[in-house]
Amino acid sequence: MGRFSKQKLVLGVIFLATLLISLGLGLVKPDALLAVHRHDYPSPTEIAMVEPKAPVVTETVEYVTIDGKAINGYYAYPKDSTKPLPGILAIHEWWGLNENIKAMTRRLAGEGYQVLAVDLYNGQIAKTPEKATQLVLEVTGNPLGAEANITKAYNFLAKEKQAPKIASIGWCFGGSWSLETALLFPQELDAAVIYYGGEIGTATEKQLATLEMPILGIFGAEDESIPVAKVKKLGSTLNKLGKEADIQIYDHAGHAFANPSGQNYVPKAAEKAWTETIDFLNKNLTDAS
Repeated sequence: MGRFSKQKLVLGVIFLATLLISLGLGLVKPDALLAVHRHDYPSPTEIAMVEPKAPVVTETVEYVTIDGKAINGYYAYPKDSTKPLPGILAIHEWWGLNENIKAMTRRLAGEGYQVLAVDLYNGQIAKTPEKATQLVLEVTGNPLGAEANITKAYNFLAKEKQAPKIASIGWCFGGSWSLETALLFPQELDAAVIYYGGEIGTATEKQLATLEMPILGIFGAEDESIPVAKVKKLGSTLNKLGKEADIQIYDHAGHAFANPSGQNYVPKAAEKAWTETIDFLNKNLTDAS
């Protein structure tokens, strides 16, 4: 067997082991991922490219180095900003840090925030569901690497950009990591927004008890991958613990209903969720009410 073939065999064994571990822990179900994203597009549609309501400046910034490789994020802020603004960590869906997420980042910045869209895939962007599943599994198989990535991103906003307050927001895969960000910074983070994060059930009551920030959860009643019972359990657990949590379930909406780049997009529900999100962020990050 040649050297190249041996390398392929080793990589294949590692990938299979990661898959089996993830399945055994109940963290990732590839078939479920593929099913709920079967109508998604890896590239944004025209409707996804919503212009921010105010002019913004964008930059590609290096915020962390992992295994000697620089990781770049997409950073956006209002053009007319003159002082440090509240910050938002935006965490991408399973495709990666693509143009759709960049458009959402600009839109958030247009609301008066400095926003860093992180890259948990280390520069890779999926073009097929199979590749996206592989990238999700790689992150699942190396959670410490993702946590280090998020930590550096938080420090970029808090220390380098002097954000007085910071929130996290994420969609799908990123929604799960928005909750993980809250668990990483249970006292420091000022707000967390979770758009249909499928791994909400993996956080224990003991872990949730550490959270001190307000939480907004947005889910679809017809989401095949996240049972409504699991969403309601999260809400009831947070309420029992005395946390400030608003867990919303949108009728006639499925997984990724707020993603204008997919056929699951529900415009009316998506715009309502966006309004709720901005109101929530304004309430908890600024003096606006």
